[in-house]
Amino acid sequence: MKTNLKFIGIDVSKHTLDICILTDTSTSLVIKNTKASIGKFFSNLLKDTTLKYHICMENTGRYSWTLIDILTPMLCKVYVVNPLHLKRSLGLTRGKNDKVDAIRIAHFIKKNHTELTLFVPKRKELKLLQILVSERKSRVNQRQELLTKNKEIQVVSHSKIISSIIKKNNKLIKELSSQIKDFETEIKKLIKNDTSLNKLDNQLRSVPGIGNILSWNLLIKTNEFKTIKTPRKLACYAGVAPFANTSGISVFGRNRVSNLADKALKKLLHLGAMSAIRLDNDLAVYFNRKVEQGKNKMSVLNAVRNKMIHIVFALIKNQNFYQNRLILS
Repeated sequence: MKTNLKFIGIDVSKHTLDICILTDTSTSLVIKNTKASIGKFFSNLLKDTTLKYHICMENTGRYSWTLIDILTPMLCKVYVVNPLHLKRSLGLTRGKNDKVDAIRIAHFIKKNHTELTLFVPKRKELKLLQILVSERKSRVNQRQELLTKNKEIQVVSHSKIISSIIKKNNKLIKELSSQIKDFETEIKKLIKNDTSLNKLDNQLRSVPGIGNILSWNLLIKTNEFKTIKTPRKLACYAGVAPFANTSGISVFGRNRVSNLADKALKKLLHLGAMSAIRLDNDLAVYFNRKVEQGKNKMSVLNAVRNKMIHIVFALIKNQNFYQNRLILS
């Protein structure tokens, strides 16, 4: 029995796209990962409006941006899947290459398209913000690496060679610090000049513990809260949502957070929560009260991270800014 549905799996790499078109039969091919090649191929493929196309790819960051930009205005449904989600869903597999991966992605979307959420593209301003934040983070990591090296080699020796190396490293550290400030200035300018980003950023930073870095990352990770729309989903994504740990009548473990999370965002939320409980606000009052009641400090701190996320979504929903007079249970 023929169907009007077509499922397309795409394995994205830097230079090429491996494509599998799945209907009653399977067709595999390779095209260049360029604007011209992608536009020509999909313009011809999607001419038949009687067919419904479900196109799926893994989230490969910048390599898939050109493909997504071209597909977004076309008459097709696009899905961008977390690679770990895809890997876990395949079960036992042996071997892999780009062609096989495209076939597996096509079969995955055919099986799961009714349960998956359609991809919501990022605005160009948010993409630029993502690039700037990524470049800033890269400079911060490079600076930290040089600072660590300076500490290590100081222990080894105090010779002229070591002093020369430290001097050179300090010169690079100074340059990196200057670049980091420049990136931060560009980021703030970008946000200030965009009405939507500016409003969201101000709402986020009104919450105790949420500073510039955490605010910027929340905007990027949630796609301005268009992709991640609920506090529970964000808490799961960031690895701060507790899950039950029981089985049958013999296992009654404490609730635990999952290791399947965005570790970088989790770290930023942790630092934000640590900052919040040191300030004079409702979150600090809540933390101190629970600790005095004998609760585990790390469990309460995780609850503070969760409350920060719930406050953020409440502010966005109510189009409001945080007022330090909430009663937290």
